[in-house]
Amino acid sequence: MFERIREDIRTINERDPAARGTLDVLLSYPGFHAVQFWRLSHWCWIQGWWTLARWISHVARFLTGIEIHPGAKIGRRVFIDHGMGTVIGETAEVGDDCTIYQGVTLGGTSLGEKRHPTLESGVIVGAGAKVLGGWTVGRNARIGSNAVCLKPVPEGATIVGVPGHRAKKKEETVQAPKKV
Repeated sequence: MFERIREDIRTINERDPAARGTLDVLLSYPGFHAVQFWRLSHWCWIQGWWTLARWISHVARFLTGIEIHPGAKIGRRVFIDHGMGTVIGETAEVGDDCTIYQGVTLGGTSLGEKRHPTLESGVIVGAGAKVLGGWTVGRNARIGSNAVCLKPVPEGATIVGVPGHRAKKKEETVQAPKKV
């Protein structure tokens, strides 16, 4: 347990240039606090103590502004940066080494069994993005700020816009001719 906490602190210190050390992260990083509360609520959830798990999740949301359903699955070294307004639904899965910014929703679009997205390892989801549906965002993909993703995202892709679409690579971008 304490090794995971140390790993989370190390991750934040490595990924956030504003982090000023262990004490700073322990005292003032709501994404760190939300993940620790999620660990406790998730443990209660898998014990079948659903009401207690939901209550812990509710307290965590009140304290951090980040809502992670106790049934969600969260990998290692997940960093929720400036997480206010972030929502991670019950059947969502977040892989190792993902970064999620403020206002992100990993939400559902149906009442089916798997209704929330799966983020594979290394995914970055920009501020305000909405990733909706029970499909997968491939390894190392990037979801741009305020994008609305409604379908699977291939590995390494960058998704932008509303509705979300794959951004063109620089060599694919049409350049206007230079004026002489």
